[in-house]
Amino acid sequence: MPGVKVREGESFEEAYRRFKKQTDRNLVVTECRARRFFEPKTEKRKKQKINARKKMLKRLYMLRRYESRL
Repeated sequence: MPGVKVREGESFEEAYRRFKKQTDRNLVVTECRARRFFEPKTEKRKKQKINARKKMLKRLYMLRRYESRL
């Protein structure tokens, strides 16, 4: 769990900024959103399929773009 100790002479805004960076690095917010509602395995698999397709299409697009420059 991220935590921040305020240093001497450090403003609240600076400490808050450091705290936000730590939470972003530890994926606290994204994990919290993912656990917010129950998601059946079928929906998880469906999302994984969609993400895999998007990733493949993106790679294909980048490859074609790269080849057209040659």
